Amino acid sequence: MVTLNVLMFLCALTALSQAAATNDLLRSSCPAGWSHFNHRCFIYIPRNMTWATAQRNCVSLQATLASIQNFQEYHFIQRLITTASHGSPETWIGGSDAEEEGVWLWSDGSPFHYSNWCGSGPDNYKYQHCLQMNYGESKCWDDIWCDQYRPSVCAKNI
Repeated sequence: MVTLNVLMFLCALTALSQAAATNDLLRSSCPAGWSHFNHRCFIYIPRNMTWATAQRNCVSLQATLASIQNFQEYHFIQRLITTASHGSPETWIGGSDAEEEGVWLWSDGSPFHYSNWCGSGPDNYKYQHCLQMNYGESKCWDDIWCDQYRPSVCAKNI
């Protein structure tokens, strides 16, 4: 009986160490300074840039401005920003309707299914075409002029 218990303990220990190694491998597949979530790597860029400059900066990192696919990802990115900046600054993410008014697209080409717009949605006030998050007290999304300066979040697939 003791031998069986020891054998079961060793099997459980081996399984746990393999699971931890797999989790470490997933984490290590993101470059240093990047954070892993849902098979993607994210990084907060604190330098204020225009939307287009932020997108080019992400591309130079083999990434794009972050698309947000669901509520969990949105809150992960909010925590990433808060941890890195010790606040909740208005921050560029990868949405834009610059190509066609009212048709919002992600810079990575993924479908625009999830949204967290303030109020009833983008207002396009005087041709605002780029997407910022953490707007206002509710920390929702807002369209704004693309030439404004904001920090940004980049994302890349693993």
